Amino acid sequence: MALAVLVAAAMQFALPDRHVLKPTFLFPTIEVLLLVVLMIGDPGRIDRRSPLLRRLTLLLVAAMSIDNLAAVVELVGDIIRNDKQETGTVLLATGGAIWLTNVIAFSLWYWLLDRGGPAERANQAGIAPAFVFAEMVSPEFVRDDWTPEYIDYLWLAFTNATAFSPTDTMPITHWAKMLMFLQAATSLVIAVMIIARAVNILN
Repeated sequence: MALAVLVAAAMQFALPDRHVLKPTFLFPTIEVLLLVVLMIGDPGRIDRRSPLLRRLTLLLVAAMSIDNLAAVVELVGDIIRNDKQETGTVLLATGGAIWLTNVIAFSLWYWLLDRGGPAERANQAGIAPAFVFAEMVSPEFVRDDWTPEYIDYLWLAFTNATAFSPTDTMPITHWAKMLMFLQAATSLVIAVMIIARAVNILN
């Protein structure tokens, strides 16, 4: 999870200034600082039940999501305006960075909200799941105390962003379905707009 946050923050730093909220360093810096605080407050396995740490984690993911949503809006606006600064290379690099950050942001939302969050899952609080993973359908292939980890939610977010639908993991609550809907719609907008602009450049 920490590595994913650092990757997303690095990509947000690397985006052209016109595609991020001003000042450009603000949101990525907030994300990194909050990550440091979280790692100090709960080092190693994330299993400490703390309302404060949970709020800070929510704030971190919200900051990442807001900054990336602004980048999507700016990218779409530049494409619609036929901004000449957007060469093919810049467009692909920017779109790819925004798309991947979108995957990471939604994977963190899934990881943070499912079954009450990572601390509740680690402590086996027994909160009902929002997603049914393949390991839950075929428990004979995993250990008895299996619970989803961050990599499982990253896989869920990646497949939803590429297939625009569930693959091997099914959402079973309304909020999970709506989050997946929002992620797939955002990914589709990014893909369609970049393809349309790329075709225009080639022509």
